[in-house]
Amino acid sequence: MTTLQSPASGSGDPKASGPTRAAARGQAPPPGVDWPDARWGRGLRAGKSSGSAGAGGRGTMDSRGGGGAGRPGRRWLPPVSFLLWWLLAAPGVRAAGYKTCPTVQPDMLNVHLVAHTHDDVGWLKTVDQYFYGINNDIQHAGVQYILDSVLAALLEDPARRFIYVEMAFFSRWWRQQTNATQDAVRKLVHQGRLEFVNGGWVMNDEAATHYGAIVDQMTLGLRFLEDTFGSDGRPRVAWHIDPFGHSREQASLFAQMAFDGFFLGRIDYQDKQAREKKLDMEQVWRASASLNPPTADLFTGVLPNIYNPPENLCWDVLCADKPVVEDPQSPEYNAKELVSYFLQLASTQGRYYRTNHTMMTMGSDFQYENANMWFKNIDKLIRLVNAQQANGSRVNVLYSTPACYLWELNKAQLTWSVKDDDFFPYADGPHMYWTGYFSSRPALKRYERLSYNFLQVCNQLEALVGPEATKGPYGSGDSAPLNEAMAVLQHHDAVSGTSRQHVANDYARQLSAGWGPCEVLVSNALARLSGSKLDFAFCRELNVSVCPPSRRPAPFQVVIYNPLGRKVDQMVRLPVSEGTFLVKDPNGKTVPSDVLVLPSPPGQEQTSELLFSASAPALGFSIYSVTRIPSRHPKARTQQYDPKKSNRQVLAIENEFIQATFDPDTGLLMGIRNKEQNLVLPMSQGFFWYQASTGDKESSQASGAYIFRPERPQPLPVSRWAQVRLVKTALVQEVHQNFSAWCSQVVRLYPGQRHLELEWTVGPIPVQDDWGKEVISRFDTPLKTEGQFFTDSNGREVLRRSRNYRPTWRLNQTEPVAGNYYPVNTRIYITDGDVQLTVLTDRSQGGSSLRDGSLELMVHRRLLADDERGVGEALLESESGQWVRGRHLVLLDSARNAAAGHRLLAEREVLAPQLVLALGRGVPYRPGTAPRTQFSGLLRELPPSVHLLTLAHWGPGMLLLRLEHQFAVGEDSGRNLSSSVTLNLQDLFSAFTITRLQETTLAANQPLASTSRLKWTPNTGPVSYAAPSKLDPTSVTLQPMEIRTFVASVQWKEFS
Repeated sequence: MTTLQSPASGSGDPKASGPTRAAARGQAPPPGVDWPDARWGRGLRAGKSSGSAGAGGRGTMDSRGGGGAGRPGRRWLPPVSFLLWWLLAAPGVRAAGYKTCPTVQPDMLNVHLVAHTHDDVGWLKTVDQYFYGINNDIQHAGVQYILDSVLAALLEDPARRFIYVEMAFFSRWWRQQTNATQDAVRKLVHQGRLEFVNGGWVMNDEAATHYGAIVDQMTLGLRFLEDTFGSDGRPRVAWHIDPFGHSREQASLFAQMAFDGFFLGRIDYQDKQAREKKLDMEQVWRASASLNPPTADLFTGVLPNIYNPPENLCWDVLCADKPVVEDPQSPEYNAKELVSYFLQLASTQGRYYRTNHTMMTMGSDFQYENANMWFKNIDKLIRLVNAQQANGSRVNVLYSTPACYLWELNKAQLTWSVKDDDFFPYADGPHMYWTGYFSSRPALKRYERLSYNFLQVCNQLEALVGPEATKGPYGSGDSAPLNEAMAVLQHHDAVSGTSRQHVANDYARQLSAGWGPCEVLVSNALARLSGSKLDFAFCRELNVSVCPPSRRPAPFQVVIYNPLGRKVDQMVRLPVSEGTFLVKDPNGKTVPSDVLVLPSPPGQEQTSELLFSASAPALGFSIYSVTRIPSRHPKARTQQYDPKKSNRQVLAIENEFIQATFDPDTGLLMGIRNKEQNLVLPMSQGFFWYQASTGDKESSQASGAYIFRPERPQPLPVSRWAQVRLVKTALVQEVHQNFSAWCSQVVRLYPGQRHLELEWTVGPIPVQDDWGKEVISRFDTPLKTEGQFFTDSNGREVLRRSRNYRPTWRLNQTEPVAGNYYPVNTRIYITDGDVQLTVLTDRSQGGSSLRDGSLELMVHRRLLADDERGVGEALLESESGQWVRGRHLVLLDSARNAAAGHRLLAEREVLAPQLVLALGRGVPYRPGTAPRTQFSGLLRELPPSVHLLTLAHWGPGMLLLRLEHQFAVGEDSGRNLSSSVTLNLQDLFSAFTITRLQETTLAANQPLASTSRLKWTPNTGPVSYAAPSKLDPTSVTLQPMEIRTFVASVQWKEFS
């Protein structure tokens, strides 16, 4: 709880190990390629990463030895300033982009060597430990030294090129450089020799991330590049070489950010084999079923070796492969053998791709700390291989970049196949499905989602108030720390839950540190808009009924801020001391309230919660006052119900829309009825757990942070019955179910609510029996679903899933449970075509339908074994992460009307109202200022199909605005919700006037009118490339699933 007082008032898979994965940094050699002489050795070998994982990958580099003993000595590198004259002499100084690409040989196989480092923004070490090179006994990695070394090496030779990805690291390094060094970097970027790819703050995960947070983190990174390098630094290529599966929505977002292409590292091993046979490693990804092509079309390529160098060609301090030795007099001479091997390798790899171009990634995790080792050997390789052209070789090797490779593919003017599904789930071998991380570290996943919610509140209030939000009576407020912390959390080892425990703790620390400056900003803004300086208090643990200010006897006020574009009604619940309370709305009228005495385990103190119904206007707030009044007895009625002593009277809770019934013998949910549509669905719900595998005779693969592998396909029930207590008042009806000492649930209905709320509490999961457990909530119904279910993609469009089936390749299913799990970011549903059961989540989870009429969501997991993907520790969780509380929202609807329910409910769940308590009476913001108890930032509400995705500060007198059509084609729900919507932005906002409006790409790093993407020809037929229409702020139209982004110059209005 935070109180703010106004002074006036107070190689192979880097994560891989196991018998079917590559033994080294690269994969096993392609068919037809023999290894060179055995004396070469292998640079990296697969194996469990414990203690010292090599930076070359998410597995141990056992040939390197400890923290660097035996590494080749560093070559002395002159300071950057001494080398600047090389830069001035560099040829081909032209505008960055495709014009700076190297010359290729049109009649040869061109091998594009891409020098790169993959720098995780936290994994085995924290972000700061990776940047500064601390704790190298865990993993040898120091990003600041990598960037220093790469810069010096690039300045030595104008032919060299390098790419970089993670702006979280690069921006930090950049701020520490001298003006001379920054000038040198700018020139390298201008020449295209240092190329930024992807360009986000991080390389985000694609399963556990919400699309709004993806857009925010990409915007942050690309904004840095645009501000620092202008169009020279603008990435043309998206580069997701390490995320563990790829979502369709991610490709759609990248396309809308104006990327020309997208390169992937990890796809399912069976999928890759099929693609290699069909020459389908590169294609056009049609990433939206609603947006007209080519809006969400994105050329997508699968890299041949994940992101590692070919076997035996790793020349980093972290590798053990031998360098190129050209001296024929040396007993270590290997140049001839190496050239022969490389020519064979290039020829074989080239057979899997359709043009006379192929790409090899020369680098891996945290490599290039001594960049000279890499570049010196690549220089030799290029010279020696190309010298063979005089002897008839048809292979041309060159330093290149992903953008330059893409440019050559585009010039080939081929027709490409089209993909319209996604790349989930991902497996890197039989029995090795990376579907556990969909649910790993559920407490961190929830904290990230709550922080996204609060960041949007913070951004909106900063935009509504202007400069006074950052400099006000409570001090200096700032949204940037939380924005950056949230961006870091999108990293593919952060929100995914796949880092080590101390790193997960540090991710949470960064979020917590970011909340503080935002709380100051929110306090400044609320004081300005309300006209009163109050002692504001933020209860960060309200989800577990912890809020000390509300338990005090003194009167307090509750500020309810609504970040949505429409009015919301909210049942407010606050922990209080026993008593009776008087609650008044913004107009001073008394509103109904109740105090619930909640059931508690024997021997524990009972807790009481105050309930009252509130509402808040669109993009605004309402202030309610709460005063304790004398009374002896709270109003709540609580009764215990023991199923073992049942008289077979069915338990039920209901409101005007929903009825839920419970089995009198077990206390479990047994049915749900939609009164409005007269739909009845028998349904049982309970908690089960899969015993986590630690390996068996079929495979040594264990369940771990990444991998989900149950010991057997049938889960065990936590309990077959529940101890039940019933709570009924005028404001809520609840059934409290206790399944075990570590699993309980409250099934809840509020008046006016069209969904059933299931608030579950799980943990600490017991493991004293030496069994790791993966806990699910399962819903079983008689619906005939024919093996199909539906999940959302990053919270936006919905994809159909079919059990034991992949749309684009024939599946050999080795794990009937884990192989059917998919990421669920906000919702999962099943339907028989007439009736639809939808379950919404409050965080990302893994889910599936393993039999007809059933769906399940994994809520928690605690494991005793490591899955040998590099983390090197079991997913045991610690401290607060052991105990998790969350919510599932259940909707029963007709299939025709279901979209309206789940779309609008998901929007409200992600952007829930923010509660801020205000203590004391306060003083006027300015002398003579009248207090305001209600405010709306909109002059009129947004239509239900329109979502305000972004309203944030962009610069002096400038705001960033994103509006989104949140319904897909075919989701009308009888209300025309899939129709286009036209808005007048000129008089939409009450707090400011828009004086100038410019439309941009989704990431706001380039004007839409001047954006040009490479054009591709899909085999589905030609697509039309419509020119952007002239922007009229009074008539902005949104088509289904369209997001439009604007930079607005504004003038803030004065409030009386």
